[in-house]
Amino acid sequence: MMMIQNQQFDKERALYGLKDVCVQHCIFDGPADGESALKECENVRVEESFFDLRYSLWHDRSLKLAHCELTENCRAALWYDEDVTVTDSKLHGIKAFRECQNVRLENCEIISDEFGWFSDNISFENCTAESKYFLMRNRGVQAKNLEMSAKYSLQYIEDGIFEDCVIDSKDAFWHAKNVTVKNSILGGEYLAWYSENLTFENCRIIGTQPFCYCKNLTLINCEMVDCDLAFERSSVQATITTPVVSIKNPLAESRISLPAVGSIIRDIPEATGEVVLTKEERDVRSA
Repeated sequence: MMMIQNQQFDKERALYGLKDVCVQHCIFDGPADGESALKECENVRVEESFFDLRYSLWHDRSLKLAHCELTENCRAALWYDEDVTVTDSKLHGIKAFRECQNVRLENCEIISDEFGWFSDNISFENCTAESKYFLMRNRGVQAKNLEMSAKYSLQYIEDGIFEDCVIDSKDAFWHAKNVTVKNSILGGEYLAWYSENLTFENCRIIGTQPFCYCKNLTLINCEMVDCDLAFERSSVQATITTPVVSIKNPLAESRISLPAVGSIIRDIPEATGEVVLTKEERDVRSA
């Protein structure tokens, strides 16, 4: 494998089309302000390098980044790539990933609006993320120990697994399909509207009006905090371990088990879902 070490590049397409190369301790920055430094490359490893230029890594295959920094000026850094691994790196430019396949991120700090759109088989492990519109129309998302804060997030995703995550976002999981979330904390308004085949297990859910217009929703041993007008026009099977402020119009064949509920609103004919107080709560009331 060819080695490129301790150099600075600022020209357009400075390392275009390289194969089987390792780039170490390099700087992609300078007065020429060139774009697309490592475009159309294959089997490339980039280590301990600094990127401050736009469109740096497009149409690459078999790409590995380790201990790298991509600044806020590094706009749209990784687009149309396949088989990408990024470890121990900072991704701070807007739209850092777009339309990529088979991406693994580990121990990364992400500060990037519109991050990861239209990318399939993307995974996160021990990452933090700040974003607006984090992930959009993705398939095969996997996340473990992801701590994410976003204005909106995870919309139109399919076939995802989230474990031990902290998600702080308005409108998370809207229109999502076939997603499982375990042992996680989810805070924000209007969680998972219009979703289908979502399962939440051992989760803490915080915020107003969660789970409206859902199909085949499942909650297993979940806490719900400050949740009002929950489950509107949804089909749901839920076991909840905390009181809920209010439930609105659960659809037929739904069953919601919980210790207490402030109010149940039924103002449409279809709202015949069952709301059941748990035995423990009934025993307390009868004691």
